[in-house]
Amino acid sequence: MTDLVIPLADLRYAALVPTVPSELSPATGLLSDRLGRPLRDLRISVTDRCNFRCSYCMPKEVFDSQYKFLPQTSLLSFEEITRCARLFAAHGVAKLRLTGGEPLLRKHIEVLVAQLSTLRTPEGRALDITLTTNGSLLTRKAQALRDAGLQRVTVSLDALDDAIFKRMNDVDFPVADVLEGIQTALRAGLAPVKVNMVVKRGTNDDQIVPLARHIREHCGPGVVLRFIEYMDVGATNGWRMNEVLPSAQVRQRLHEAFPLLPLDPSAPGETAERWRYADGAGEVGFISSVTQAFCGECNRARLSTEGKLFLCLFASRGHDLRALLRGGHSDEQISSAIGLIWAGRDDRYSELRSNGTAAIPSGERRVEMHYIGG
Repeated sequence: MTDLVIPLADLRYAALVPTVPSELSPATGLLSDRLGRPLRDLRISVTDRCNFRCSYCMPKEVFDSQYKFLPQTSLLSFEEITRCARLFAAHGVAKLRLTGGEPLLRKHIEVLVAQLSTLRTPEGRALDITLTTNGSLLTRKAQALRDAGLQRVTVSLDALDDAIFKRMNDVDFPVADVLEGIQTALRAGLAPVKVNMVVKRGTNDDQIVPLARHIREHCGPGVVLRFIEYMDVGATNGWRMNEVLPSAQVRQRLHEAFPLLPLDPSAPGETAERWRYADGAGEVGFISSVTQAFCGECNRARLSTEGKLFLCLFASRGHDLRALLRGGHSDEQISSAIGLIWAGRDDRYSELRSNGTAAIPSGERRVEMHYIGG
């Protein structure tokens, strides 16, 4: 008998092995947490690796050549991911978002997309399958992803100016290649393409209007630009409140250049406040998780690369679903465990941060962005 060796990389965040209830409960699709929030959105990190070193996510001084990423054997297989997603769909999840790290670094990611595209909600509807990427490999992968069943992509793009963009990604990657990736995604039918710009005061806030102008003039209404407040995710990005440019100020700058009109939310629990250009040139969004917490309608769960379930982007402790997946448990047992976890959820970090009562348990730290995606 050999001892089980658990790589140190697996121990970087605290995780509990979920309790399997003695009395199993079938999924009804009506699961809700302690605050009455349903489970509708599952974000799945397929890799903790990225080829960018953006300062607000994976700063180079931390994620250097000596950093120990998760070994391949720790990662959930495509079959394990698909099994999890099927169980979550039975509980009411209607949308899957593949994230990272940079998800296009995961080999044969289109095979996973094809597997996920076969899943259905309890009502028989196909799941909404999307992917968030830095765009560096999108030109190469867009058509294969679309053919496999991917419906839309979100591209992270923090500046139009090449020098600023290279300084932010910190690997000298040119902005032109990301812009070409966006166009390739549009041609492949991955529309609407959402472009996310994390706005950091004093770093790239002068890019708000130029990027909006470029998308209006060269991409059209098939691309939706969204501005995200710089968030205090994890502990390695050196977050400071004075570097946050509130969405209200971003919107005012944009409105002065291109007048805006408000739009209604497109779905319950939507994170972005929607606006449209008054001249009909498309829409923009504002994600204000620092200045306007939306915890009250948060319906998202996050599955890490090696199968830890996190109930909040700002969590410090997860639930080790991989232990159940690889421990011989049945679908009914794992589904009941998931139901028990979500039913006990009361996370609302952003709201507590706003009133000054947010706290992390002693000896623990918030999970990093690259580990569970945005």
